[in-house]
Amino acid sequence: MSYLVLARKWRPKRFAELVGQEHVVRALTNALDSGRVHHAFLFTGTRGVGKTTIARIFAKSLNCERGTSADPCGECNSCRDIDAGRFIDLLEIDAASNTGVDDVREVIDNAQYMPSRGRVKVYLIDEVHMLSKSAFNALLKTLEEPPGHVKFLLATTDPQKLPVTVLSRCLQFNLKRLDEEQIRGQMRKILEAEQIPVEDGAIKQLARSADGSLRDGLSLLDQAIAYTGSQLTDAGVAAMLGTVDRGRVGTLLDALSAGDGAALMAEIERLGEFSPDWDDVLEAVAESLHHVQVRQLVPGAVIEVDGVAIDALADAIPAEVVQLWYQMALNGRRDLPLAPSPRAGFEMVLLRMLAFRPGAGTASTNAGAPRAERMPPSRAPGAAAAAAREALDATPARSAAPSTQPAANAEPMSPAAPAPVANATRSSANDDQAPVVRDASPAPVEAAATPEPQPNANARSASGDGGLSDAHAWREWVETCELRGPARLLAEHVGFVGCSDGVVRLSIEPSDEHLKGAAMVKMLADALASRFGQAPQVRFEAPSQAVDSVRVHADRVRDAKQAAAQRDFEQHPDVQRLVAAGGRIVPESVRPLDR
Repeated sequence: MSYLVLARKWRPKRFAELVGQEHVVRALTNALDSGRVHHAFLFTGTRGVGKTTIARIFAKSLNCERGTSADPCGECNSCRDIDAGRFIDLLEIDAASNTGVDDVREVIDNAQYMPSRGRVKVYLIDEVHMLSKSAFNALLKTLEEPPGHVKFLLATTDPQKLPVTVLSRCLQFNLKRLDEEQIRGQMRKILEAEQIPVEDGAIKQLARSADGSLRDGLSLLDQAIAYTGSQLTDAGVAAMLGTVDRGRVGTLLDALSAGDGAALMAEIERLGEFSPDWDDVLEAVAESLHHVQVRQLVPGAVIEVDGVAIDALADAIPAEVVQLWYQMALNGRRDLPLAPSPRAGFEMVLLRMLAFRPGAGTASTNAGAPRAERMPPSRAPGAAAAAAREALDATPARSAAPSTQPAANAEPMSPAAPAPVANATRSSANDDQAPVVRDASPAPVEAAATPEPQPNANARSASGDGGLSDAHAWREWVETCELRGPARLLAEHVGFVGCSDGVVRLSIEPSDEHLKGAAMVKMLADALASRFGQAPQVRFEAPSQAVDSVRVHADRVRDAKQAAAQRDFEQHPDVQRLVAAGGRIVPESVRPLDR
């Protein structure tokens, strides 16, 4: 007999065997016991948490030969056939590969016939969000008023893509991600039954890597058994997953706490020998900082130390610095793909933490340069640096020394002469705390305010419209500008109202208001500076008539091309001859040539 993977071998066959979905089991059990069973159910949740499993158990409960109940016998022919996947009245449809309206029409036609063996004909449609719009429309009426012998069980990982008309016709159950303790408990139970020895550290690593999905965890467990030869040791699983010992994370934090840059770089070099996933290492650093903060602010809380000297770090690092480092770790993970290399990005994040280490003084280093503990202002700070400055700004002042935020538009310091620390003060009663620095640079400019003009001999007059005379000119500018990320999304989702006297007037739909952040508006204004000679004022207002954004206009042009392509295709003589001979046009398959 061929080997059956653990995820299939140990798939629950009764509601009592399910892990972590008690809220769904309770609702379905009460419905089955009371006989108040709805005709359509929707199970949502991430992959591997039990959506399809619950649907199959529910189908067994409805068709068990011993009667409808929440506890099917599992021994009758119907129960055994459903477990084996060969029950004729349980139709499992993969919507990812059967997306068209014709597939749904076949379901609707077959639904009219009575069940062949069971009491109820059950349609289990997996990944239902993959159905096309026309397929959903064809299904609506049957989904609302199916025959009495039909039940619909829908499962999806992306319920946001489902039409509201479908959601309103179903009872929706959202399955939760499993926590690590639930996954560890199920793994231990399976390994005991399989008589495979395992170390606790190996189970912890596998459960953490499962990321809330029991199926993913069991797939990793299968892989670990094969990799280690059924000897599931902590070191063997770590080598398979490419994870690092949490003790090394503690060494990194110890070096940061002591301000020992040489020890920090040496430990990073040792980590590099294992070729780790640097994003995972940053995640481990953030997790350890979280534990340190909990120990500092909630001393009685139970914490899983996991190889890191939490108590020593909690005593050595001020609580606000832990918050700052934690934010740097999160922002560093987001910015890691933009770094020259993952390792370089990781090193830069830890060096940024070193620049804000506790107990920093203002004395000069060996070469007479200012200490690295003071972050110099930059002309165009990145997201991580901006977050660091915001965190420092939120830090309470020590004693009588006020703290101010470095200016975002300050001139960079000259490399030839080290910049002095302006108005630096320290509390004599707290010499081990982070330095509080007052920067002489001006405060940051608000996004909607007009910045100081930059000299530009070739720029247009700031009193004009910058060449943005109408919506067409605005679309041309957006298509050719160098904006990226959220700032470009903002430019594409606003409507052009008008432009005069250095003021660009735009409109935005209420659903896109979240794009209108101050930083994004400032980036948009800075990008327009090349046309105006200086960054114009960007003003949002309600237009007197509807104004299309760049995105809406592009969608309209695309739809028009699609309609024209479909019309030309249907009117082609060869196509008409094929249709006359019995052929059929699939509308979704027709595409314009430029697509």
